[in-house]
Amino acid sequence: GDSVSEGDTVCTLEAMKMEMPISSTVSGAVKSIHTKVGDTVAYDDPLVTVS
Repeated sequence: GDSVSEGDTVCTLEAMKMEMPISSTVSGAVKSIHTKVGDTVAYDDPLVTVS
């Protein structure tokens, strides 16, 4: 997967017509993406795995 650094934006959440960038808390490589565009996610759902 793509290399990311701590603080890089790894995805964007949209709620009530507002977009919220989600940043990586670690540096590494994207191992998996757990959602698709348009999916509804709940609090604490995994979005992206970086290791």
